[in-house]
Amino acid sequence: MPTSLLGVFAHPDDEALLAGGVLARHAAAGGRTAVVTATWAPGTPRAGELADAVAALGVREPPRMLGYADHRVPASAPGRSRWCEVPLDEAVGRLVAHIREVRPGTVVTHDAYGQLTGHPDHRHTHRMVLLAVTAAGLGQLYPEAGEPWQPRAVQLATHPHAGVGELGALLGRAGKSVLSVPDAHVTETVDVRPWRDRKWAAILAHRSQVERERALPGILSRLPEEARDRVLGTEYYSRVTLAPGAV
Repeated sequence: MPTSLLGVFAHPDDEALLAGGVLARHAAAGGRTAVVTATWAPGTPRAGELADAVAALGVREPPRMLGYADHRVPASAPGRSRWCEVPLDEAVGRLVAHIREVRPGTVVTHDAYGQLTGHPDHRHTHRMVLLAVTAAGLGQLYPEAGEPWQPRAVQLATHPHAGVGELGALLGRAGKSVLSVPDAHVTETVDVRPWRDRKWAAILAHRSQVERERALPGILSRLPEEARDRVLGTEYYSRVTLAPGAV
């Protein structure tokens, strides 16, 4: 049985767009697969879309929503702080609790750029995850969050310069940033074509974003199928290896 896999992402739709193939592959292999999403509150329309997307990937557990506000959409979590403004100990402690409960061998999250477009919530999630995976293995940090657990690695979803290709051109035409890493930073190039249909179904589940012309799901939905399949068929990761064992 594969070890558990935990994905931690900023927004609903990031799980499908950035790591949908790897999440679907792990779930299909029978491994426990869980998704934490930092922004948007339970009960909002995008929460329902997220649940549908996670199910489309074959993930059996419902998504875990931290319920903070999107940096650019305060109405995403009425009365809650924006994710980027949450006190550090609160944000890290909540992630530590999920890590210790799921006990993943690997955590998947955003790269330091926040993927191609550099959204502030993406970059913030990257930082909080790196703090949380270290803290999760240290028993004297956040003792109220459960027994220590040290993941073996963090996989940072990313794009190398050589792998931007058609997707970079699409984002550029939509007026978005294109932030990619040197090719040498990529440690794993994953062929996810066997799980591409599940990944695409998960993206389509984010209906509000498919309807938006400048949102990536909307951009992808208007591509010819052949071009879309090329964009969705490969995922890139940079591996951060962690010290084994809890302390």
